[in-house]
Amino acid sequence: MEIEIDHDSGVPPFEQLRIRILDLVRREELVAGTKIPTVRKLAADLGIAPNTVARTYRELEQLGVIETRGRLGSFVAAFGDPTRAKAQQAASEYVVAVRRMGISDADAAMFVATALRGVNRHN
Repeated sequence: MEIEIDHDSGVPPFEQLRIRILDLVRREELVAGTKIPTVRKLAADLGIAPNTVARTYRELEQLGVIETRGRLGSFVAAFGDPTRAKAQQAASEYVVAVRRMGISDADAAMFVATALRGVNRHN
């Protein structure tokens, strides 16, 4: 697993790590069932705090991208990257909500476009 952290970047290390692991899963360089390094090993390899790696792993586990199997370690989840399905679900829920409010599709799309421009990409 090839990962580098840019310590001079304005993007926090945990976010750089999360984005990189997601990218590796999406490009199928990390496939379902692949064991990923322990928190301590990856932290040492990257020169970052173990809590930083642990936070990243927790967030990826909450997204369903990785799964922890106790003492066996952490692995890429059986379904790989479920984030696209979750994003589609969120989009569908948004459409249902704005239509209930009587918002036009054009206005709803404008709200999304405005949000995409205005929200920090690393939140």
